Amino acid sequence: MTVTHSSNQEILGREELDDIEAILAVTNTDVDEIEHIVKDNADALFTWDYTLARPALRKLYEKSKNSQWNGATDLAWDTPVDIEKVIADDQANALGFDTEFYADSVVGNWDEAKWQEFGIDQRRWMLSQFLHGEQGALLCTAKITETVPWYDAKLYAAQQVVDEARHVEVFGRYLEEKWEGNFVVNSHLRMLLDDIIEDSRWDMTYLGMQIMVEGLALAAFGFMRQLTTEPLLSQMLRYVMADEARHVAFGVLSLKEVYDGMSDAELKDRQEFAYEAAVRMRDRFLSQEVWELHGVNPRDIVPVVLQDPTRALFQQMLFTKIVPNCKKLGLLDRNESWLRHRFEEMGVIQFEDLEDTGEEYAKFDIEATAEPVAGA
Repeated sequence: MTVTHSSNQEILGREELDDIEAILAVTNTDVDEIEHIVKDNADALFTWDYTLARPALRKLYEKSKNSQWNGATDLAWDTPVDIEKVIADDQANALGFDTEFYADSVVGNWDEAKWQEFGIDQRRWMLSQFLHGEQGALLCTAKITETVPWYDAKLYAAQQVVDEARHVEVFGRYLEEKWEGNFVVNSHLRMLLDDIIEDSRWDMTYLGMQIMVEGLALAAFGFMRQLTTEPLLSQMLRYVMADEARHVAFGVLSLKEVYDGMSDAELKDRQEFAYEAAVRMRDRFLSQEVWELHGVNPRDIVPVVLQDPTRALFQQMLFTKIVPNCKKLGLLDRNESWLRHRFEEMGVIQFEDLEDTGEEYAKFDIEATAEPVAGA
């Protein structure tokens, strides 16, 4: 049976991947919103089968119980953070692109001081999206605890809820105490989180959050930690990454069993959702809110950003965890390699043979590495 995939228009709301007008049309309609309501369409599921049927999930659960940390006491909160010096020291990571590339653009007259001011807001914006994504993970993992049919998975999901609460706590505190507050949630990220929570199918919550959002976060945290000179941030990211690797592994270990038994038609929906999530996350990193704050019309600068090779490399690296995990789950090559072709168009397929997180997560343990934790 031939499986027909939806068009880009049906999946993304636009036909062309780089349609600037369509990307920028997704905006925050209420920047002062405090509460955001999303309808959760899933049923809460009890299971009376308490047998330990999935040893890999039980191993992950035991690892999580033994790897807890306290964000209030284990991080060196008394570390001073000079944000201007931080941005001056890690300019490439703060901005994610080469300022010389923009010499002939609308920001070509920006001097070093202006770029630094922009860099501070760019870093604060990026950390803010991490914070909002962690709250999304908090809600999604609570939903997984309710909806997954397996006892072993419910136990681990409940443990992850604790992890996510801790992540929201430390990112929120870091932004408030060291960076003078946070940015509102990016509209593309909010749209993706809404879609994940609204879907009634429990495996879609797994796919959207554990594989896509958490997978990108794991790569982004690692990239930022490699380049930052700020010791408190480095320490915080190291602790968070140890948790995140287990979270992504939770998705890989759970969904492999499920997706191996799905029909092509069922898997088609998962491939399309993974593609939509990948594009939404790519679009969020165009930072339109930061450009607007600095008086730049995103329509004048985003086409330049999309052509910036340094920025393109930065975005590609964010998919180093997502692509091999999608391959592990069989999502790349089913249905005539539909998702593989989409990742080829996005320029990220080259990561497919990297180690998947279902095997790799133990390498992120704090105890398993001799690497010193900065500031500890």
